[in-house]
Amino acid sequence: SVDKGDMDVIGVHYEKGIACFHMLFIRAGKIFGSRSYYPSVPAQTDIDEVLSAFISQFYLNADVQRTLPNEVILSQSFSDKTELESAIAEALEKKFIIKTQVRGDRASFLRLALTNATNAVMTRLADKNTQEQRFNLLEEALELGHSIGRMECFDISHTMGESTVASCVVFNREGPHKADYRRYNISGITGGDDYAAMEQAISRRFDKIDNNGKVPDIVFIDGGLGQLRIAQGIVDEKCAHLDRPPLLIGVTKGEGRKAGLETFVFGGSEQQFNLPSDSGAFHLILHIRDESHRFAITGHRNKRQKTRNTSSLESIAGVGPKRRKALLQHLGGIQEVKGASVAELTKVPGISLEMAQTIHDALRGG
Repeated sequence: SVDKGDMDVIGVHYEKGIACFHMLFIRAGKIFGSRSYYPSVPAQTDIDEVLSAFISQFYLNADVQRTLPNEVILSQSFSDKTELESAIAEALEKKFIIKTQVRGDRASFLRLALTNATNAVMTRLADKNTQEQRFNLLEEALELGHSIGRMECFDISHTMGESTVASCVVFNREGPHKADYRRYNISGITGGDDYAAMEQAISRRFDKIDNNGKVPDIVFIDGGLGQLRIAQGIVDEKCAHLDRPPLLIGVTKGEGRKAGLETFVFGGSEQQFNLPSDSGAFHLILHIRDESHRFAITGHRNKRQKTRNTSSLESIAGVGPKRRKALLQHLGGIQEVKGASVAELTKVPGISLEMAQTIHDALRGG
């Protein structure tokens, strides 16, 4: 058919309250034009409902002058796709098909549309005006009476209690301020004791702070009431002399841990409050919380990798720095030490038969 190369391609990206549908108009196999649409996504609405409404509006209420293709390609499906397809085909009195699984050229166009949609959303999220607006909305929601210059969010992460790391991310009015991000390696606590980890991190952060230091206006604690109480106790003790001690807010997961149902709690009064999930203030809190997760997880992975690479010798009782050095030098490296027999290990200066047996068993897992 003549219109084999005619199609509309739509990339959909939705994140932190901002949606973009980026359309590429392909005519005769070439990009004829493109446009970005930014539909608003009301609270408690799924992006697929918004997409469905957009498609029906765009094609059913289409201006007759516009040449409409027979084919629309989408980066994601929506629930009433089939019904809508036939309704549009009927209204236009021609074949009309919506596809989400495509290959070849169509897949390349779709990737481009999706990249453009994603970039558009990222740009809007990073946009100074959007950030500024979100800060203003948060100030209003919290009835602060002063402007927020700096916010911090603490998160504790570990795997099965090993390698506990507390991370602190910082936002100023421009958004994430990565130069001030911090990780605290937590030691000397029972593995998995998040309370003790939080206590250590907050104590280290606010130890010896004064009015000239970087005093945050708000500190978000990602965790339950117990963690918030611990943090509040330390802030009360270490920040009492400040002109304006930080306001603490706990962020707890909503029902079924669903994003969009988070509940917030003020430190001190322990009063709960919610924010509408389509408000800029809500998105700002979620943004700093998500960023703290991302930062904690990457730091944690790095630390865990490092621990796993070096701990095989360090974790053996009786093998101190001197013996470690002797073993590695004498045998030529950790792999060689792992592969050595008890007899070979005893040849290393300072390693008794008993010690050699201990090392051998520890490294061979038994």
